[in-house]
Amino acid sequence: MAERVTVAKTTDIPEGGCVVVNLRERDIAIFRVNGALFALDDICPHMGASLSGGFVEDGCVTCPWHYWRFRLSDGAWADSPKNKTGSYPVHVVGDDVQLELPEK
Repeated sequence: MAERVTVAKTTDIPEGGCVVVNLRERDIAIFRVNGALFALDDICPHMGASLSGGFVEDGCVTCPWHYWRFRLSDGAWADSPKNKTGSYPVHVVGDDVQLELPEK
């Protein structure tokens, strides 16, 4: 069964911004775009760059090293969707931001 973990307050993540949290020994970047929240592993599977250091445009975050683009909605590489980085459902409960993590 999936586990929900409270990781931030809604006010911690500014519009157009990103915060990184560490859960289960991995960094997860949480982006706010047009009021919606998206969570991806904060590592580009190509060469390991931090995706939180990239820029967001047209529903994708672009890796700052080699410009690979990952869809915020599901973590898929925009140019070859079979390649992905981890993606997590985000829930807002009151002022709490919760990530839904798979079973350990």
